[in-house]
Amino acid sequence: MFNVILFILALLALSLSYVQSPGKTQKALKIAWTSFIRILPMMLGIIGLIGLVLTLLAPATIQAVFNNAQWWSTALAAVLGSLTIMPAFIAFPLAASFLREGAGVMPIAAFVTTLTMVGIVTAPMEISFFGRRLTLWRNILSFFAAIIIAYIMGRVLA
Repeated sequence: MFNVILFILALLALSLSYVQSPGKTQKALKIAWTSFIRILPMMLGIIGLIGLVLTLLAPATIQAVFNNAQWWSTALAAVLGSLTIMPAFIAFPLAASFLREGAGVMPIAAFVTTLTMVGIVTAPMEISFFGRRLTLWRNILSFFAAIIIAYIMGRVLA
């Protein structure tokens, strides 16, 4: 229902824009269409990647490995997130799919949080800019902050 309301509001705003300035509205729609066409292959790739991951991992496996009952589940998800290089726009739909398949909130929050906050794979590049000590401390503090965030998310949302 919320989506329907948003679509109606968008159509009303588009109509108002067209009444105010048809030329600008048409130009904006052309720009939007061009952006959509550029993004479409990436979105199809995301859908394909998520489908592939969900095909390779059975729901029982996802539930067994990423559950709230085991502390190692959250730790494993945090380590995987720390070692993975994945854009957030792929990670969030993948995390949502894992949640729908029965994964726990805490491990998925740990995965997504460490994915965005910790950079083990990118550490050599970061060291060249910020130095070894700052990079090490930033990653350690980010990892533990992600665990705390995951714990809070697990308690609040579960």
